[in-house]
Amino acid sequence: MEISTQYSSERDEMVLRQIENRGLSNSRLLNALRWLPRHEFVKQGDEKYAYKDEPLSIGFGQTISQPYITALMTSLAALEGNENVLEVGTGSGYQAALLGLLARKVISIERIPELADRAQKVISRLGIPNVKVITGDGTTGWPENAPYDAILVTAGAPSVPQALLDQLSDGGRMIIPVGSRSVQNLQVWQRNGNRFNEENILPVVFVPLLGKYGWQIRTD
Repeated sequence: MEISTQYSSERDEMVLRQIENRGLSNSRLLNALRWLPRHEFVKQGDEKYAYKDEPLSIGFGQTISQPYITALMTSLAALEGNENVLEVGTGSGYQAALLGLLARKVISIERIPELADRAQKVISRLGIPNVKVITGDGTTGWPENAPYDAILVTAGAPSVPQALLDQLSDGGRMIIPVGSRSVQNLQVWQRNGNRFNEENILPVVFVPLLGKYGWQIRTD
């Protein structure tokens, strides 16, 4: 896979200052971040902001997370290369693409058709063949491809959807922000048989997880 060298120095700087300097050291993750062109996933005209330490609007009330949060969530999934992964909330597609570089297969679910279509086109253009973007309600998961070794939820949930826990493999890990609509705790849930171990990582702010087992869509 080859890409333009455009913004390569910005990517290197992002990885050094925002990722490595904050304690993430997995070489596979860092190399994937150095390769993956984040500027391809932002809105047209925002390319020069793509490597800054901040989230960016991608339209439809959604955002692309700041690079560190994307890297942290990926790191917490502890991927080694042969995993079956589910992402809930495709958004820009950047997180899904990163997962595709590090896992065997990725299913990513996005409720907004325009974002799903845009993300799949960018991922396909970059030559990442093992990521499939599906339009639907991510809170119900995607049982057809379960169980998953890792599930990453990229929107804030009021509670952990049981449907997603049910789709974790034994030993699998789910990374999910849980809390109110305005602030959440990033949590890791690991399955051990029929039991789940929960760990709080740090406070975060994500857009709300909307759907059957998330927040209800406001009509006012």
